Amino acid sequence: MVQDRLSALSRKIRDVCLSCGRDPAEVTLVGVTKTADVPRISEALTAGLSDIAENRVQVAREKFPRLNLRGVRTHLIGHLQTNKVKEAVGIFDLIQSVDSIKLADEISKRAGTIGKVQDILLQVDIAKEEQKFGLPEEEAERFVSHVAGLQNVRLLGLMTMAPLTGDRELIRSVFRQARKMFDAFKSGEHEDRIEMRHLSMGMSGDFEIAISEGANMVRVGSAIFDS
Repeated sequence: MVQDRLSALSRKIRDVCLSCGRDPAEVTLVGVTKTADVPRISEALTAGLSDIAENRVQVAREKFPRLNLRGVRTHLIGHLQTNKVKEAVGIFDLIQSVDSIKLADEISKRAGTIGKVQDILLQVDIAKEEQKFGLPEEEAERFVSHVAGLQNVRLLGLMTMAPLTGDRELIRSVFRQARKMFDAFKSGEHEDRIEMRHLSMGMSGDFEIAISEGANMVRVGSAIFDS
C-alpha cells in the first residue's frame, strides 16, 4: 500500500537525518506523481504527504483538478518550455526547473498578468551530462542577480540532479558542490526576491546521499508509488 511505503520512506529519512546530526523536520519530502494514478496520489495525501510534483504541465492539468489539494504544495520538476509558462504559473506553487534567464523572464511576465509572484528554484547542471537540463554552474551568479530584479518571481533556492551512475562517490560529489553553491548564495543574499530556503536534490535511488550532503528537499516517486 502507498501508505505503508510512505511510512517506510519517512522512517528512512528520519534515520539518515539522525545519523548525520540533522533534524528530520528540516527535510521536505516531495512525492513525484508522474507514474501514479489519482487514487494512489489521494492515498498518499490522506496519509500526510503535503508536497507533490509532476514533470509535465499537461499531466498536472489532467490530474490536479481531481485531487483534494487543500494544504498541499504543487511542484513542477520537469523541463518547462516557454510556450507552457502561461499555464504553468496558473497550476504550480513552485517551479523547480528554471534553467535560463529567458525562462525566468517569461515566468515573471506571465505571473504578473494574474497578479502572482511565482516561486521558483534555479536548476543547476553540476553533473554536466548532455541529456540533462540545467544552467551551467558558471552562469548561476548572473542568473541570480538578474532574477533579483524581476517583479513577479521569487527565487527560493537551487535544484540539481545527480548523474545516472552507480558511482556513489561521484553522486556525492555533485550534491556536495550544489550545497557549496547554495551556501554561497545564501550567505550573500540581500534582495527581497531572493530567499535561499530550498536545496532540492536526491530522488528514489540517491536521496539518502543527498540528505547527508545537505538537501532539505528530496523528490521521490517510485519508492512511494511503485509496487
